[in-house]
Amino acid sequence: MEDKNLKRATLAGGCFWCTEAVFQRLEGVEKVVSGFTGGSIKNPAYREIITGRTGHAEAIEIEFDPTKIKFEELLVVFFATHDPTTLNRQQNDVGTQYRSAIFYHDEQQKETAEEVIRLLEKEESFQDPIVTEITEVGPFYIAETEHQDFYNQHRQQPYCQFIIDPKITKLKKLFSDKLKQTN
Repeated sequence: MEDKNLKRATLAGGCFWCTEAVFQRLEGVEKVVSGFTGGSIKNPAYREIITGRTGHAEAIEIEFDPTKIKFEELLVVFFATHDPTTLNRQQNDVGTQYRSAIFYHDEQQKETAEEVIRLLEKEESFQDPIVTEITEVGPFYIAETEHQDFYNQHRQQPYCQFIIDPKITKLKKLFSDKLKQTN
C-alpha cells in the first residue's frame, strides 16, 4: 500500500467473487483483492480452502480513502449485500469458508463493527440474529490470478448472472450516491 492516507478493510461475505464485485464499484475504494484469511495453514490454495478444512474464509482486502468513504459506510454496504444471519452459508455456497466475518485492523474498526451490528439489531434490520464474526485480521493470502476481478471478466457465466448480478442491482438501487461514475 503506497498511499499512507489509504486504510485497509478485510471482509468476508460468502464467495469473494461477489464481495469483490460489489466493493470495486464504490467511490473511495482504490483496490479490492480476493483472497483468504482466518485459517490455520500458511499459503493455502483455493483447492484447499473449498474443502473447509483449513479454517480460512474467502475474503476481500479493500484499500480505501477514508476521506471519500468511511469504514462504517463500507460495513453498511457489506451488511446490505449479503445475508449476515446464516452461519457458514451464502445462498448455495455452504461451509466455514463462506462465513460472514469482519477482520478488523485496529481497535477503532472493531468498535465500529460492533456498533454497526448493535444498530442493525436494534433496528431489527434482519428477521434472524446477525452471526457475523468480528475477528482481528491475521495473514491475508491473495487468491490465484483467475479469481481476481472475476465478475468483470466473466459476466456471462451463470454464477455471475444468477448470484452476483442481483447484488450489483441492489447496490445500484440502495447506494447510487456512493458509486464510482464509471460503473
